[in-house]
Amino acid sequence: MTTFVKNFIGKGTQVNGLDIVKVVIPVEEAMKSTFEKNGVTYISFEVAKMKDPDKFGRTHTCYFQTKVKEDQISEDMSPKNTEKIRDRRTKKEKDDLPF
Repeated sequence: MTTFVKNFIGKGTQVNGLDIVKVVIPVEEAMKSTFEKNGVTYISFEVAKMKDPDKFGRTHTCYFQTKVKEDQISEDMSPKNTEKIRDRRTKKEKDDLPF
């Protein structure tokens, strides 16, 4: 079974009156979310609205996800990340169900 771990890399604030979120991410953290396809390097991350603003008034969080196999989940993983582990089956796994 494959799961996804959220790796938090920054936070942001919605711009008043607009559908724009300004996010600040340390370059070192952003580089962890890079991948290459057809010789081009991309950065992939997600921005999600938080339930409540934090003590600095930031309204959104920014993270990238990594695939982790069940046997790779260990005690040394950050509790912040392991709380966010979500079970996701691949299409093939879903198709293999007997019903």
